Amino acid sequence: MNRRTVLVTALSGVLLLGACGTTEPTPTGTDSGAAPTGGPVTFTDSRDKEIRLDAPATKIVALEWAEAEQLVTLGVMPAGVADVKGYGTWVTAAKLDPSVTDVGTRAEPSVDSIVALQPDLVIARANRGAELVVQLEKYVPVLVTAGSDAGDNIGRMRTEFQTIATAVGRTDEATKVLADFDKAIADGKQKIADAGAAGQQFAIADGYQQGGSVAIRMFGKGALVSQIGVALGLENAWPGAGDPMWALDQTDVEGLTAIKDADVRFFYNASDGDDVFAGGLSANPIWQSLGFVQQKKLHRMPDGIWTFGGPLSAIQYAEQLVAAYTS
Repeated sequence: MNRRTVLVTALSGVLLLGACGTTEPTPTGTDSGAAPTGGPVTFTDSRDKEIRLDAPATKIVALEWAEAEQLVTLGVMPAGVADVKGYGTWVTAAKLDPSVTDVGTRAEPSVDSIVALQPDLVIARANRGAELVVQLEKYVPVLVTAGSDAGDNIGRMRTEFQTIATAVGRTDEATKVLADFDKAIADGKQKIADAGAAGQQFAIADGYQQGGSVAIRMFGKGALVSQIGVALGLENAWPGAGDPMWALDQTDVEGLTAIKDADVRFFYNASDGDDVFAGGLSANPIWQSLGFVQQKKLHRMPDGIWTFGGPLSAIQYAEQLVAAYTS
């Protein structure tokens, strides 16, 4: 029994489950991939699991936005993506075609919808749990990414981008994109140095309303966007280390007083339109006392620059940092 027959058989089972009451969006029959070309490809994912495909994958479902962005960057439009609407809000570096099927939320993607698309590869994230991967691997090969590593997030991003490129037979394209990323960082670092801003400090955050208070998420030194700033010759002023995977810290407005230097530039993302820094905090006396507020060094990033994205999102972020320190 070949793999397509296996998938069709699996799909029949899925439809039967749907008739028994499981949630199952209607499959659209989206087929984003061209006919497979090239010989077998072999790669190792974040689980150290070696995966062999008979040919580069062409019909792929991505369950996280960074991986979907990387596929589009490589010239492969995914057949399905989790939370397509959210992707459009938070990720502008590589846009999805309208034909891409939404396969549920990133936290709870629909296995039924994924299998119904008959993909030849699914790209999943390790932090979403092994059970989901086990379910999917009954029907289709799964490439599992780490998604973040506070020890070396730029290195992790490069490795996972190259792995995905191998899986889809686009390694030459990946090499070019990473060269563009390296050039953007090198050029940006030189511009910041020429402006006399090397070594200056920054902080990066996002925030949201939580009940009657504002919760703030700070990006520690191991976060991808923080490491981009450091690669540009800047320093992260946030003293917290954050969690081991994402390097994120939760704090409140009082916690921001840990940022002592008045020259710090404070960058934040509010792509969903919930700008708590310009809204809920604007009249707060503690907020008003902070050096970067008084010095008017508060920078809202343009909407749609994904702070956890791939090389193209990283270049977008680097360009904004460079612009702030050289204007």
